Amino acid sequence: MPERTVVIASRTGLHARPAKLFVQAAAAQGVPVRIRLGAGRSVPANSMLAVMALGAEHGAEVVLEAEGPGADAALDSLAGLLSRDLDAEETPDV
Repeated sequence: MPERTVVIASRTGLHARPAKLFVQAAAAQGVPVRIRLGAGRSVPANSMLAVMALGAEHGAEVVLEAEGPGADAALDSLAGLLSRDLDAEETPDV
């Protein structure tokens, strides 16, 4: 299963607005995507509650996993999103 490791760049971590933007982007990928914090249990990336429950703060390392056709492109897109400070952007390109 393809995966990407990325450091959360948003100042507030993966909470509130950054979490919403990430979950929306994950849901739009067309392949099932999961996210985990460190060596923890992975959760569906399209679930706002599950993503916020991870408690991923600024600078935390998360792992994205996906499988199926288009998995690599989906992971590249989502990793790029998380590597930006979404708190500082007015209208992020998701």
